[in-house]
Amino acid sequence: MAVVVVEVLGLILAILGWCLESSSTNSTMWRVHSHINNVVTSSSQYEGLWMTCAANAMGAIQCQRYKTILGLPGYVQACRALMIIALLFGLFSILLSALGLKCTKLGSMSDQAKGRLTLAAGILFILSGVCVLTAVSWYAARIVQEFNDPFYVGTKFELGTGLYLGWAAAVLVILGGAMLCGSFRRTSASTNTGYSYNYSGQGQKIYKAAPTADSGSSKAYV
Repeated sequence: MAVVVVEVLGLILAILGWCLESSSTNSTMWRVHSHINNVVTSSSQYEGLWMTCAANAMGAIQCQRYKTILGLPGYVQACRALMIIALLFGLFSILLSALGLKCTKLGSMSDQAKGRLTLAAGILFILSGVCVLTAVSWYAARIVQEFNDPFYVGTKFELGTGLYLGWAAAVLVILGGAMLCGSFRRTSASTNTGYSYNYSGQGQKIYKAAPTADSGSSKAYV
């Protein structure tokens, strides 16, 4: 029962993390730049992996997709690829873990086969979290580097909401994947503690001594 609870809880955390991964990937606020000229007029600019947006004090927001892919910085293209790979890993992991749960039935699949599916799903979840963690940390490191560089002549940005969503997603997905892998180890340990004793009596014979005649038991009476 405890193994089932761990599996279900790990799957729930991993699915929640995968949803945050999707939100982080589609977020337009990976980095934010705000500047205020006076009390009346203010504007802000924020960028994501797929588009850049600008908003003014009146609440009007204008977004525009990047017109080129090869013209983007190398780290942005790498972060795009890592986030897409993370989403694909997470999707496959959800399918495998749903089939590998002990509370689900799929034909005549044994518990050992289900455990292997759960282990594979947990490993893929952990890889998905590592990809997200690498992407958001790399992107954040570049923002901090450009912001603290006194010779940088471009627009200086700060960390946006999309990065925090990515960090939270990575933690949940890795934690969920670790719980799924741990449930497989607990299942293997419980199956190995059982004892089995097979006795085969073939080829063995039991010899018994012939009963001795009791001379005193047979008496003749006249």
